[in-house]
Formats: sequence, structure tokens, C-alpha cells
Amino acid sequence: MDTRVNPVRERLQGVRDALARHGAQALLVPSADPHLSEYLPGRWQAREWLSGFTGSMATLVVTRGAAALFADSRYWEQAELQLLGSGIELVKIPTGAATHHLQWLVGHLATGAVVRIDGEVMGLAAAQQLRAALDSAGIALATDLDLVDEVWPDRPALPTAAVYAHLAPQAPEPRAQRLARVREAMARQGATHHFISTVDDIAWLTNLRGADVEYNPVFLAHLLIDATRATLFVGAGKVPAALATQLAAEGFALADYAQAGPALAELGSSGEDSRLLIDPRRITLGFRQQVPARVDVVEAINPSTLFKSRKSDTEAAFVREAMVEDGAAMCCFYAGFEAALARGERLSELSVDERLSAERARRPGFMGLSFPTIAGFNANGAQPHYRAVPESFAWIEGDGLLLIDSGGQYLGGTTDITRVWAIGEVTAAQRRDFTLVLKGMMNLARARFPRGTLSPFLDTLARAPLWTEGLDFGHGTGHGVGYFLNVHEGPQSISKALPEAHHAMEPGMITSDEPGVYRPGQWGVRIENLLLNVTVATAENGAFGEMLEFETLTLCPIDTRCLDRSLLRDDEIVWLNAYHATVRERLAPRVDGAALDWLLRRTEAV
Repeated sequence: MDTRVNPVRERLQGVRDALARHGAQALLVPSADPHLSEYLPGRWQAREWLSGFTGSMATLVVTRGAAALFADSRYWEQAELQLLGSGIELVKIPTGAATHHLQWLVGHLATGAVVRIDGEVMGLAAAQQLRAALDSAGIALATDLDLVDEVWPDRPALPTAAVYAHLAPQAPEPRAQRLARVREAMARQGATHHFISTVDDIAWLTNLRGADVEYNPVFLAHLLIDATRATLFVGAGKVPAALATQLAAEGFALADYAQAGPALAELGSSGEDSRLLIDPRRITLGFRQQVPARVDVVEAINPSTLFKSRKSDTEAAFVREAMVEDGAAMCCFYAGFEAALARGERLSELSVDERLSAERARRPGFMGLSFPTIAGFNANGAQPHYRAVPESFAWIEGDGLLLIDSGGQYLGGTTDITRVWAIGEVTAAQRRDFTLVLKGMMNLARARFPRGTLSPFLDTLARAPLWTEGLDFGHGTGHGVGYFLNVHEGPQSISKALPEAHHAMEPGMITSDEPGVYRPGQWGVRIENLLLNVTVATAENGAFGEMLEFETLTLCPIDTRCLDRSLLRDDEIVWLNAYHATVRERLAPRVDGAALDWLLRRTEAV
């Protein structure tokens, strides 16, 4: 085999040699770490290193004679390009939660074969699905070895960035109070102990932040809580001495990161009754296997996941302020960007990232981007998770649509916004797509629904105007958003997911609203605002239960030059004009000069 053409081929051969040494026939490599994070520290980017595919979500399977990458429609174009010459087959799946790799494994392996996966990065719920599928085919599963370690010679070490405190006033609830709330929830489950691995849950509960994961202000840690202690397993030296002393005074002890598993193994060793609460979707198989049989286990969603999804009134006020700063940054960027184009400057998708990031960095409370900026012109905008890089990008010249999806981390909130802008002339077909997407976005934003409505039930509101015209999009409509935390958080999800009890919509939740249309090789349209669940009074005075509606948080003009006015109803025009009036009122005091002129021009009534 010629491995000189593509380094991925050499890496895959290394995997196959390792499989042969260990008597296994396949390796499963998920996009995961021991915390089941969406965005991964370099040490656990094994799927990317082995395949060359840089998208944030996919599953890689390598057998002795084949290899396949399973990715959903957000990544199909990107994956096809990045897998060229690698020898890896792209298997297109409908959603990121699809389990097509299970059927693929069963179809490609014989009875008696052995599949290997590192149990330390395999989610417990996913492992249960995998084991059931393999057992039915007489295929064994081995989870006791990190085989990637044998073939990745320069694998990155654990991150060492310092942990810091998220302080008042932006952190309005003391960590001791949050710990007490979690203990009350444990008591309701009859649990004596609770183990947490998800880093955003830990950051929320402890009011601590870090820089171990790019774009997410979190740090690698595990947390074990009992009635009197909360032990934080974190890298040595990552918590400054003064902060460690403060944590100790508030009931948090520190232990070495590697001791989390052994601590679980010790539960109940002194003869006491132990009942451990774990979330099967937020803990790995490796940690579950360390829990002794003598310990009773309760499987339920992490209480902190539910608590952090509901922002307090104080937190919501800080989010609104962060939205003003973010909106002002975008006004400054767009004004300068359009002026530069008008002067004939040659700008690229890379210029968007550089200029917009610089404007955000000037705003008070800015701490960093919340995800890599997506700036896609024309055909590149048809890739929902496209990212321009120096080796591959487009110049913004000629006519078409420029899609920009970006966001910031502020001490008082996390932002995520997508806008599409006219560059030169816009065609009738582009106007139609833009307007239909806007109709879907407005349809959801204007919804009113009973408290406790399961969030997937709202998905059709955003898709209905598109479905009417035979259009659809392959990603979810809305994801939860953290509070100076991960830009993607649960439990709510406005999507085609099968509804579950923890999807209930509650006051204080922040969710994105981002329908789209993507035409491969031509253009993409996505319009995104963030929405806050708020209680609304009705004429029925609660006789039919408490009702919720959305408050639109995001503040930035929508490009009316892209509209097909004939497709909009009068009530939709009223909503759009009212939104732009609010944007103008809230942002005008924070900008001046060319940015103010741009804001006034782009918020004129239709």
C-alpha cells in the first residue's frame, strides 16, 4: 500500500497492525472524551487525527480491510472533500444521533469477531446500544484498552490552563447554594452519592471557569458529591492556592484528576449503604464499570443539567446586556466591512473572522469566541458547519449571499447569531429561500405554548413554511445555550428528536431559533436568533395552565435587501419592523459614526 499520498492511510495501517496484535477485527472511534464533551481537548481528537475530518461530530470505524466515517448532513460536503484519498468511506446518516455504524459493524464482521473501543470515552447509554447490537450478532466488545495510544506517537498531553472563579455580580448564586440544591435533588432520588463528569455541569455548580477546551470556558474535572463533601478531581496545580482555600471553606475538596475512578471503586468499602446517582448519557462506560456491585445505582439526568438550563432573572438581565454589546460589535463590523467592499478592497471569508473577532474583543466583558466563526460565501454557505482556513477559503467578490454564523463568550452570557447578507445583486431564487427561512424563524419566535411542552414538538413551527414549498434542512432548529458556558447545552432541543420528559420547556431557558436552506454548490441561508422562555399572562388567567412565550434576545438587523416582499404576510411585516425598531433602540446608544449610520439604514421599516 502506498502511504505517501495521504498520511491518514499510514495512520489507518497503524490501527490495523494494532488490531492484529490484540486479536481484534475493528476499532470504533467516537468523537468523545472522558467527559462526553462536544468540543474536545487535543488529547481526545483521535477521530480527527485518524481520519483527517475536522468536523465536530462523527464516528469512525476501522476494520482490517475497510474504514467508514459516519456523519450527518451538516458535514457531508466537508467530509467528502477531507476524506479524498484517505481510503475512508463516507456513510451519510440523517442525524448525529443515528446508529448506522452499529448496523455497518454487524454487516462487515463475522460471528466471533472482536470490536475494540476505549471504554473511557464511550458513553454508557451508547455502550448499552452497541453491546446489544453486537451481542445479537455474536460479536464481542472489548473496552479495556486505549488502542489509539499505541498508534499516535505525538498525542497531546492533558491541558494545564489555570482554573478561575466566575465572580459576582455576573455569578449571582453562590456555589454553596448550588451545591445545596443538588443535594436536595439527590435526596429526592434517595442517593447518598452523585458523580458528575460533564464539564459544563461542574463549571456551573462550582462557579469556576477554565480554558481547557477551545471556545468553551470550562476545565477538565470530575465531581463526587456526598452528604458532607464535594470532591473535585482536577489536574494538579490547576487551581490556585487562594482559590483552593476558598473552595475548602465552602465544602469543596480537591483531589488529583486521575483519582476519580479509584474514588468510585471505594464507594461502600467501609460497609455503609451507598446509593449512587449517575446520568447514563453523561457518564462513560469506563467510570460505570468502576462502581462496585455493592453500590446501588440510580440512573437519572444530572440535576445540575436541569438547574443550569433555567437562567435566573438576574442572569437573564446580564444576558440582555451581553446581547447589546454583541450587537454593537456586529454593527461596527458590518459597517466597516461593507465600506471596505465599497472601496474595492479585496476581502475573503478569513477577513470576516478576523474583523468580527476584533470588534467583539473591544466590547466590555468579552472573554473569547463561543465557537469557530462560520463565514461562507455562496457555495461555502451551503455547508452548515463550514470553516474557512488559510489552505481553503473563498474571496468575497461578485454577486451572492454571505452567511456568517458567530458568537461570543461574555462574563454575563454566551451569544450565537447567524445572518445572511447580500453581496452585489441577489437573485429571485435567493430572495425566495431567504424569505422562507425568515418566515420559519419568525413563526417559532412568535409561538406561545403551555409550560412543560416538550421542545421537539415546537420544531414543526419553524419548518412549516419551508415544507409548504418542498424544502427542509438537515440539522435541528434550536439548541440550548449556556450562561458564559457551552454554546450548546441541554436538555431542551427543538429538533426532530423523539420527545423525552427532560425536553420540557421551562421559564428561563435560552434556545436558538435557526432554520435554514442549503443548496449544495450554490448557496446557503440560515437566520438565527436566541430566544428566552418567559411566562405570559393570558385572558384565561391560568385556567388552562401556565403559558410561555419567547423573548427574542439577539440584537442585529436582518438584511431586508434579501427579502421577497410578496411572500410575507402583513403580520410578519409587523413583527420584522417591530424587531428592527427594538434593535435600533437598544443598540443606537452604544455605537456612533459609521456604525450608527449603518444601524439606522439597516433597521428602516419595510
